Amino acid sequence: MESLWLEYAWALLILIGLEGLLSADNALVLAVIAKHLPEDQKKRAITYGIIMAFAFRFAALFAISFIANVWQIQAIGAAYLLYLGLKHIIQARFGKENENIQKEVEEESAGKGFWPTVGKIALADLAFAIDSILAAVALALGLPDSPLEDFGGMDGGQFIVVLLGGIAGLVLIKFAATWFVQLLDKRPALETTAYAIVAWVGVKLAVITLAHEDIGILDHHFPHSTTWTLVFYGVLVGIALIGWFAPGKKLTEKNIV
Repeated sequence: MESLWLEYAWALLILIGLEGLLSADNALVLAVIAKHLPEDQKKRAITYGIIMAFAFRFAALFAISFIANVWQIQAIGAAYLLYLGLKHIIQARFGKENENIQKEVEEESAGKGFWPTVGKIALADLAFAIDSILAAVALALGLPDSPLEDFGGMDGGQFIVVLLGGIAGLVLIKFAATWFVQLLDKRPALETTAYAIVAWVGVKLAVITLAHEDIGILDHHFPHSTTWTLVFYGVLVGIALIGWFAPGKKLTEKNIV
């Protein structure tokens, strides 16, 4: 039983770190979108953005958790996470998109009033909410079943991990976003690392999908096997170490509120 809870604690720790990096991106985007507004309106728009981030993440949490064990949803989620992660990695490695993200967002937002800006922040929050909760659910579904009762068709222990991870992401957006943005400034490769981890979590969700009893391509117990667990966390730690020590391009916004 101790090893079970240790695995849950390790997964939650990884999830909080991933949420921190994704939350830094979220906070960065909010600040850039609202940058053109007067100071009082900018603070208000970002406050509204944080409130919407809370609402969207909790809505995404409960919606996705109730359908998490439907293999079609798992397959779509796996494909989306792989697309999201690989798209960012390919752009960072071969494209110039990342160099122009801040400029493009500023130009697109410039001249827009308060409520159009809030609307744009809402769309950004919705995208980040889906990304964040999907990654959390994918990570949690690979954990062994806990003794807790199911919630909405999802194991109770797994749901708690997703819930705590989501709450951590929201807290980090509000209180620790500036620190994470500064960390990304010092270790810019961590942004790409976060999306590499998202893609790897997508692989994990794909494995879970292929092992679903209605699919049966992989053995139903394989996603929870010791071999796969060691491979998954081994690769994940490797990605994190490479990202920590690798150089990268900087993308920062100093006006995070």
